[in-house]
Amino acid sequence: MAEAKRAVSDGRLLLLGSGDNVLVARQRIAAGEAMSIEGRAAVLAVDLPIGHKLARRAIAAGEKIIKYGAPIGVATQAIAPGEHVHVHNVRSDYTPTYHLTAEQGSGA
Repeated sequence: MAEAKRAVSDGRLLLLGSGDNVLVARQRIAAGEAMSIEGRAAVLAVDLPIGHKLARRAIAAGEKIIKYGAPIGVATQAIAPGEHVHVHNVRSDYTPTYHLTAEQGSGA
């Protein structure tokens, strides 16, 4: 019996668990760079720092974000495949999410 071939993602991305809905950047990927996410072409809209997540597939608002097989947060809005998954569109299940606005400054 022939095995179904699993689509492979860009080598700069890492899938930590088979049920994850996010991939993790193994290196910095610049905005505008093309990549493949499980056989689908995508162009990164923003810079993706090393260790940051991007959507493996479409994620609905209210859906759990799954990384390493564990829920780590909830999508606060719909997230498209290949979109950066971070504090701007996810509420953490573990810690409050803090995001400084330009008016607040960095405090440094």
